[in-house]
Amino acid sequence: MARRDSSGGDASGAPFHNPFGDLSRRLGIEPAPTPAPAPRAAAEARVPARAVVRIERKGRGGKTATVVEKLGLPPAELEGWLLDLKRTLGCGGAVEGDALLLQGDLRDRAAARLEARGVRKVTKG
Repeated sequence: MARRDSSGGDASGAPFHNPFGDLSRRLGIEPAPTPAPAPRAAAEARVPARAVVRIERKGRGGKTATVVEKLGLPPAELEGWLLDLKRTLGCGGAVEGDALLLQGDLRDRAAARLEARGVRKVTKG
C-alpha cells in the first residue's frame, strides 16, 4: 500500500488510487506511454490586430444583432472565434461572410472578450 501524503494523493503524486495502474506489471507487458501534450497550432496562436464591433437592426425583423468585423481571419478560424464568443457571452450567433454575427446588443461584452483574447484595437461603432 502506498503512503498517503497530506494532499490526499499517494507518495508518487497520483491524486487517487488507480486500480488498473499495476495491471501491466502483473501481466508482464510494457505500460502504454503517456501521450505528450499537443503543440499549440500556429492557427490558434494567430490573433487579429483589430476588430470593429457594432450593432445592426436593419433587415433582421427588428431584432438587434452585434456584428464583429475586420478580423481578417480565414473561415475556419472565424468558426473557432465565434464558438468562443457564443460560449463566453451566452448567446447565439453565426458566421456571415467575413463577419461574426451575435444575437443581441453585446457590444461592450464582446469588445471586452476580444481584448482578453489579444486583439489590440477594438473599435465600437
